[in-house]
Amino acid sequence: MCHLLVHSDDKPYRCHVCNKSFSHSDYRKRHMIVHTDDKPYKCPMCDEAFRHWATLNTHFRVHTRERPFTCSLCNKSFTQSSHLQTHKRLVHSNRRPYHCSYCSKTFKSNAYLKVHIRTHTGAKPYSCRHCSCCFKGLYQLNRHLLLSHNEGSWLTCNICQKKFSLRSTLVLHLICHEGAKPYVCSECSLQFRTAGKLKHHQTTVHSDYKRFCCGLCGKVSNTEAMLKRILKIVLKSLDLAVLGCVLSNVST
Repeated sequence: MCHLLVHSDDKPYRCHVCNKSFSHSDYRKRHMIVHTDDKPYKCPMCDEAFRHWATLNTHFRVHTRERPFTCSLCNKSFTQSSHLQTHKRLVHSNRRPYHCSYCSKTFKSNAYLKVHIRTHTGAKPYSCRHCSCCFKGLYQLNRHLLLSHNEGSWLTCNICQKKFSLRSTLVLHLICHEGAKPYVCSECSLQFRTAGKLKHHQTTVHSDYKRFCCGLCGKVSNTEAMLKRILKIVLKSLDLAVLGCVLSNVST
């Protein structure tokens, strides 16, 4: 009878702290740990402790370097299934379901959209605990803490000794030394070391959207660098020493 509750909308077991309901008493019991500081599952290899055994089991992969979830498109592997799904959505999919309410830009994740919106609102949600400085992103805050308040520690590349304030930035940098190109274009199968280079490739090669227009000859380009090359050709053909070119965004 209890099992049948799983297949119904009936959730008779209610948390007395947050009123969340559950279909089974064991689920409620597991949930109650959230409202305590109790972390009974301790890692024998470091000082980390966790509320649930499943979280500890996932954490073990940090020490064993086990990555059982592999992308079928680029062979990049991950410690969690959710990380693999996020990777496929952000790297190998062209879907951009998140739309900016201020402009026409679209994004692959809500997190990217939230960061972008700050360029319109000017919001700086990351504040320094030592001074009045505020920042749009965590990267800028961490860098400020290191440079201005000597808080935290630099992460050093063991190959070229270059220093980074975020581990994620160091990981991206290490890809350059490994020669790996995990980001694959879904249009032509070209591979790239970073998501930024893949995005640039897709914008310049596969996109029909032309952002920049030359005010001299009317030619359009999807990059400012390409527009400057067009301008040099025009200036050379006109044999003029100095001539201004008006850059304008072509709205669709």
